[in-house]
Amino acid sequence: MSLPVSRQLGLDLLRVAKRPRPTMRFFETFEARHSGNSCARFFHFQSVFRAASSKCLPKTSSHTPRLRTLPVLAAGGGLLTILFSVLQPVTHEPLEEPRGANPLPNPAPSNNDEDGLPRYRLSEVKEHGPKSENPWVIYEDKVYDITEWVPAHPGGEVILRAAGGSIEPYWNIFSIHKSPYVREILEQYLVGKVHPDDLENGRPLQDHIEDPFESDPVRDPRLKMHTEKPCNAETPGEVLAESFLTPNEVFYVRNHMWVPVVEESEADDHNITVELPDGDSRTYSIKDLKTRFKQYTVTAVLQCSGNRRNDMTRLAKKTNGLQWTVGAISCAKWEGVRLRDVLADAGLSLEDPGEDAQHVQFSGLEAYGASIPISSVLDPFGDVLLAFKMNDAPLPRDHGFPVRVIVPGHVAARCVKWVNKIVVSDEESNTTWQRRDYKCFGPNEVKQDWDKYKAIQVMPVTSAITRTRLKHAGRRLGDGTGDSVEDSVVQIEGYAYSGGGREIQRVDISLDGGETWDQAQLIDDTQLERGSKAWCWKRWKYETGLSEVAKISKSDSKTTLVVKATDDAYNTQPETHKSIYNLRGNLATAWHRVDFDYATALRASGKSKN
Repeated sequence: MSLPVSRQLGLDLLRVAKRPRPTMRFFETFEARHSGNSCARFFHFQSVFRAASSKCLPKTSSHTPRLRTLPVLAAGGGLLTILFSVLQPVTHEPLEEPRGANPLPNPAPSNNDEDGLPRYRLSEVKEHGPKSENPWVIYEDKVYDITEWVPAHPGGEVILRAAGGSIEPYWNIFSIHKSPYVREILEQYLVGKVHPDDLENGRPLQDHIEDPFESDPVRDPRLKMHTEKPCNAETPGEVLAESFLTPNEVFYVRNHMWVPVVEESEADDHNITVELPDGDSRTYSIKDLKTRFKQYTVTAVLQCSGNRRNDMTRLAKKTNGLQWTVGAISCAKWEGVRLRDVLADAGLSLEDPGEDAQHVQFSGLEAYGASIPISSVLDPFGDVLLAFKMNDAPLPRDHGFPVRVIVPGHVAARCVKWVNKIVVSDEESNTTWQRRDYKCFGPNEVKQDWDKYKAIQVMPVTSAITRTRLKHAGRRLGDGTGDSVEDSVVQIEGYAYSGGGREIQRVDISLDGGETWDQAQLIDDTQLERGSKAWCWKRWKYETGLSEVAKISKSDSKTTLVVKATDDAYNTQPETHKSIYNLRGNLATAWHRVDFDYATALRASGKSKN
């Protein structure tokens, strides 16, 4: 067990030891079970939360100190990692007991009922919002003072988003909270109930319940929407084909939750805390980063691991997850400071970071978290950025304003948006998105052992057809019957991309389902590329006469167009999705196939077949 983890565990045990009943229950339920990839211990979720929620003081309605929840370490994956979908990266800084706190006086209760609990108006609860020293939340018709729960809450201060109102809309997103153990913890903080005049069918009036997504930005109608709350929308194929850099307003959107609100006037004051393995930490504002560090420009693709998942569903079998087609990928120019420079300034040795420096964990304002191996950050050619600008403009809100992580060549799930904390650690992030998602299993592995495989980092080679259209050729050809027919050109366009900085070497095109092949033309966009390696996609196009397509399709007007790409390490795409099938539908990188009916295309272009 690393020194920081053991020190934290010791401090937590010491705190609990002051309370005999919880301490005895803790030791009774301690599990001495080792993880295959960690030397830290596991704790049984149910047992520990029962111990943590034991009440050593009688419950009262007055504002008295309450038992804090035991902070639980989930260092090796296991059951806790499934349940703590909002878990932030492990901190090595011990929790401090509040000193010199001057709590706000409780407002006078409106009236009491037979249960002895005071009744509060919703306006009174609202006064205990996120910026209050004593934040309150409502669950069902009850009011809770969560002041002492915030430091021990696995999701950190994200719970404050609900302060001053109902917590239920947020628990509908984080369904882990819908368990009796969490309710048992919450009951310790009960201070009253909502006044009957502010209830409707036993719940707070609907016009007083906040929609977590109410402040989300308005999206461009051209985006292909998969879900609205949270927003998940892909870039249309024809837009992808138009330009090397994807315009910000149609750059694909992948959100796991709501979009945090950071006012433009306060953006430079947004802070990022950097914590090192020895527990030392340093905080940087955006203004600090912009004024103290050299800024760099990197042109890089971001791609969701589920891009083209719908192809795997259609051509193999059912997959779980958003059914992206070809548009969960986009390319942009990013500007910011190198993360390695910031870590060096915070005190990390880039030459010898130490055995405890194996991963860099990122946390965002909305509770999302992920991590990358530290080798990606230390690589002077890795170009890992803390970015403030996107395509020469401040980051849009959907894309991380005011700052996000850019890890070129990696899956976009590691490019955490709205980042506010960075931890250099001996283990990867404990979040669900790191340990229990974004992994690939074999076609036969229906039961997923999440500890068996590593998290997806560098992306494999892929390609896709984004647009197929007819162009008038301006010439006439004989069709063998003595009649003349107006010929058209079939133009096929798309992208090819490989992670890890590997450049696309070749794109192969087939007009007959993969029987015969030709090579596409790679479009030269090098004047727009920035960075130490090939972090961008290659756009390509291929043109052929419609008469050639007609010959291939023989008696039918239909054929299947196929594309596959090869990178400069001669990695190429697998032929079928069945061979790489996985239940989550991740990394659906098989040959991309598009059915093409030239008769329909001719009719659509206002032509008719002779």
